[in-house]
Amino acid sequence: MNLKQSTIKKAVTISGVGLHTGVDVNMTICPAAENHGYKFQRTDLEGQPIIEADVDYVTDLSRGTTLEKKGAKVATVEHILAALVGLEIDNVMIQLDAAETPIMDGSAQPFVDALLSAGIQEQKAEREYFVIPQNIHYAELERGVEMVAMPVDDYRLTVMVDYNSPVLGSQHASLTDIKEFKKEIAGCRTFCFLHELEALVKDNLIKGGDLNNAIVIVDRVVEDNELDYLAKLFNKPKVEVRKEGVLNNVELHFQNEPARHKLLDLIGDLALVGMPLKGQIMAARPGHAANVAFAKKIKALIKKIKSKKGIPKYDPSAKPLYDTPAVLKMLPHRHPFLMVDKIMSIEGNVVIGIKNITHDQYFFAGHFPGEPLFPAVLQLEAMAQAGGILILSQVPDPENYITYFMKIDNAKFKDKVVPGDTLVMKLELTEPVRRGICLMKGEAYVGEKLVSEAEMMAMVVKKPS
Repeated sequence: MNLKQSTIKKAVTISGVGLHTGVDVNMTICPAAENHGYKFQRTDLEGQPIIEADVDYVTDLSRGTTLEKKGAKVATVEHILAALVGLEIDNVMIQLDAAETPIMDGSAQPFVDALLSAGIQEQKAEREYFVIPQNIHYAELERGVEMVAMPVDDYRLTVMVDYNSPVLGSQHASLTDIKEFKKEIAGCRTFCFLHELEALVKDNLIKGGDLNNAIVIVDRVVEDNELDYLAKLFNKPKVEVRKEGVLNNVELHFQNEPARHKLLDLIGDLALVGMPLKGQIMAARPGHAANVAFAKKIKALIKKIKSKKGIPKYDPSAKPLYDTPAVLKMLPHRHPFLMVDKIMSIEGNVVIGIKNITHDQYFFAGHFPGEPLFPAVLQLEAMAQAGGILILSQVPDPENYITYFMKIDNAKFKDKVVPGDTLVMKLELTEPVRRGICLMKGEAYVGEKLVSEAEMMAMVVKKPS
């Protein structure tokens, strides 16, 4: 799998008709900068609104995946997204002059061909994968849907479908290497059963449907008058049924083409997670609704893990950068107002400081003695002192400077801090120091729990001689 992000070398336009809207549409795929991701732009609407390819914007799953943001919609996005994932292209802007992507032949192949004709351009930024850390399960018992993502250092997918049909029984499809997508999966077309066509027409869907952009599976005896009706419906002089049960003598690209198309849809829908995946995906009887629900579950785990990435880790046995005697040389504070026991690290603009909360500290005698709490204002003071050390560490003679607290904004206290806790403080400069004025974001944790946070301003000045 690619190590670097990529886009396309030049814009490329694909024109066709929307499967469900029946509206002519021009879709132009444009190069985009690093970390841009996949975004759709409705050039036909006022303001040319942009819709990110994000599972949170999915609003409709009737025979395709529709995104909507602030009233702007784009439908049937799964095939173009699958093509982008299959070619490991990370950053594009997809411009459309209508509300649905062109269906073309019902597969991802026309999009793959167009993207390859535009050329793929490697970018400097590294690809950030979400590596599945543990088994992630999703199930819909009433419909027999089961999906699982499992840890593996690659992207592999297996799909099983079972329609309880004499024509289309159980089928399996697998992709063990994403680089095989364009050969094994991209050309597999969408399909439906004959008995679904009438319902789709009644629901005002498949206005752009054609026997050239879908495989119709016939799983019952069809009378001549029905074939005449279908010929009229699809604007064909004649419609036939071959022995295998495929309408109009369409030749299947693979014996298990329907299962392979379901795998294609799964790849496209999982692109809405927002980052490339590494894992083994296994899905039984998937569909757009299940795919999207599964994608939401994966995205929720990504959010949870990312939220913990910034949590400082404290190892009591690790040697500190500054122990208490060293802290005393940096700060003018003394007992009982020294609120930093040690500094574990200073990396760039971030400092990690420690304050051990012990039962014998003076304020507990009067601060809720029956249920002692470390005062919230002292949590802020502890963070400010740790931030002061961060600032003073950046001057060559810190003993000749002092920091003064000037301002607190957006202070929040989220949980109790009690005797026996170890307060782990993380302070980060949010802007470069200018004229001695320092802006910092402070967070205090007990274990992995954020207990307080605030934005702070301090001033560093030289001590009077």
